[in-house]
Amino acid sequence: MELTEELKDIFIETAQELKGYAGRIFKAKVVKALGKGGQRRVEEELGWNRGTIRKGKTELAGGFAYLDQFRKRGRKPITTHWPTLLDDLKAIAEAVSQTDPTFQTTRLYLRLSAAEVRKQLIEQKGYREEEAPSEETIRLKLNEVGYSLKKVKKSQPKKKVPETDAIFAQVAQVNTAADADDTQLRLSIDAKATVLLGLLSRGGYNRVKVKALDHDFRPEQTVTPVGIFLPQYNETYLFLITSPVTSDVLADCLREVWLMIKDRFPRVKTLVLNQDNGPECHSRRTQWMKRITQLADEFQLTVQLAYYPPYHSKYNPIERVWGVLENYWRGSLLDTLTTVFHFAQNMTYNRIHPVVKIVETIYHTGVKLSQKVMANLEKRFERLPGLEKYFVRISPLPI
Repeated sequence: MELTEELKDIFIETAQELKGYAGRIFKAKVVKALGKGGQRRVEEELGWNRGTIRKGKTELAGGFAYLDQFRKRGRKPITTHWPTLLDDLKAIAEAVSQTDPTFQTTRLYLRLSAAEVRKQLIEQKGYREEEAPSEETIRLKLNEVGYSLKKVKKSQPKKKVPETDAIFAQVAQVNTAADADDTQLRLSIDAKATVLLGLLSRGGYNRVKVKALDHDFRPEQTVTPVGIFLPQYNETYLFLITSPVTSDVLADCLREVWLMIKDRFPRVKTLVLNQDNGPECHSRRTQWMKRITQLADEFQLTVQLAYYPPYHSKYNPIERVWGVLENYWRGSLLDTLTTVFHFAQNMTYNRIHPVVKIVETIYHTGVKLSQKVMANLEKRFERLPGLEKYFVRISPLPI
């Protein structure tokens, strides 16, 4: 029997329409009609599976049918129906999640309920009401990707200012726009708590038994990690500062990071900086605003400052890196600067090692601008009405 192109099309379309027992019997009859070598021919020319054909030939010869117990095969994962579900959940949770304020765990805590997350899936991601995952499924999947919906005391902020909700909404808007635009790059900046170097006990567990001091004393040296994190790329740049952390420290670190990465982002014209309202970098700190303006002019970049609300600094993405780092070296003795350097270098965040550098430059505190100079500089700032302290846009002067 010759398999013409017309016959092939008829056989393939018919096999696709027939399911289960009927489909297997049809294929078996076709193979029988083809004669010797029929199984090989239909596999090569029609793409039929030999195992299915053998099963059909057995049914045809015996005059019985195998029971197709599809229900006993189990339910398919929810991601089979919604392949982008986990990414969509992360996108919604990212802007409203905070790290553990105590750094005892690396879990992230949400400000939204499962019901609200489901609502956001429908409104933002286009899920249909009748087909969207249930609240219980959303809870399980959020836990699976590292977000916790459980309300715990340590995840609650100490205070809340009247503008908190408006600030969060604006931060989410700015961050979303930056992540979707290849001419903008978002960075998260912060300084970690100062680390005392010496034989101090830091709690935690270690496979190696160590002996540490359990009382307060004057440390031999201190170091303050300053971090710059690229949320879209999970890249971290850590600077170990041996002097007091000032506005100049943060500005110099930011400038050095941009020099390292600017060739990778030739289209970027705007830097979006996520920060907390720390004393070294808030938008009323004159030296910080001066240095950021200088950076904008030097590299011809627009700089958008976006601050998280007061008492909510743990929502800043860089804080998640601090949580991982703190858990990584807990239980170990950080007795020298070299030890801290190696711990920071070996740590990974989302499987990526940070770039680490020791900075031993001496920075002086108390540097500030006069009111007159600051007043002239203030003319260049575009502050968001109603949230002037939290959202500032600085454009470069044309060359």
